[in-house]
Amino acid sequence: MRILLWHVHGAWTSAFVRGPHEYVLPLVPGRGPDGRGRADTYDWPGSAREVSWDRLRHEPIDAVVYQRPRDLDLAREWLGRDLPGVYVEHNTPAGDVPRTRHPLAGRDDVTLVHVTHFNELYWDNGRAPTRVIEHGVPDPGHLCTGELPRAGVVVNEPVRRTRVAGTDLLPRFHEAVPLDVFGMKVSELPYGTYEDLPQHLMHRELARRRVYLHPYRWTSLGLALIEAMTIGMPVVALAATEAVEAVPPEAGVISTRTDVLVGALKEFAADPERAAQAGKAARAAALTRYGLGRFLADWDRLLDEVV
Repeated sequence: MRILLWHVHGAWTSAFVRGPHEYVLPLVPGRGPDGRGRADTYDWPGSAREVSWDRLRHEPIDAVVYQRPRDLDLAREWLGRDLPGVYVEHNTPAGDVPRTRHPLAGRDDVTLVHVTHFNELYWDNGRAPTRVIEHGVPDPGHLCTGELPRAGVVVNEPVRRTRVAGTDLLPRFHEAVPLDVFGMKVSELPYGTYEDLPQHLMHRELARRRVYLHPYRWTSLGLALIEAMTIGMPVVALAATEAVEAVPPEAGVISTRTDVLVGALKEFAADPERAAQAGKAARAAALTRYGLGRFLADWDRLLDEVV
């Protein structure tokens, strides 16, 4: 198939475009949000190609993957015709969560795909048909060396997303174990920071840390968490949203108590053998549940149904 999708969520797209299809990514002048084209920081295959927005009308598109309400309007305007499509919701509901109605809740003609069962449960989906297709990640290999008794954190825009990302909790974790933070706009933080590294370089640098810290209060799941598990890192995470399903007990420690999490960071940092054992368990769990093959097969089944 030829599938039109926007570059909205780089890590998710990095997995999605590894399927057997052709992936068309809109490009607008200046590479703004409505058409970023291909990503510079991800290694995407040649089957993911940029097409200028004003040429999409001439593309033989088979299906559209929407990821923002605005995408439905853009597709109608740019393609000049209606095509089969699905809507991927990457995020948890915001605001008054028990009463947060999804933008597609009033429609029954577009399948609403959630990336976690938590999201499907917490959004008010209305009459929209729903499907859950859990994340999948390419396997970078067991990279973790754990040579540095430090904790790695991956978060984009940690200052703007302070309470959502748990950035306000980092000082008390840093008192226990030195932190290194990876992501976009992290340089303002008073820790070791690695600004927006290409994905493969980030994985190798992150893998030198002994433990992965996931301080998010309110996020869909965080592909960086799954990636850290896949490269063989033990996990210390807040017991929030989908993390309680993603991280089995043998792979690390999850809790709503910061003192428990602080203690776990100290123990992993001080015991490289225990950290390595938990890291192996984390990798096995991530490959079993979030393997790329399962993810792409789930998507192929849905796309076949829709088209």
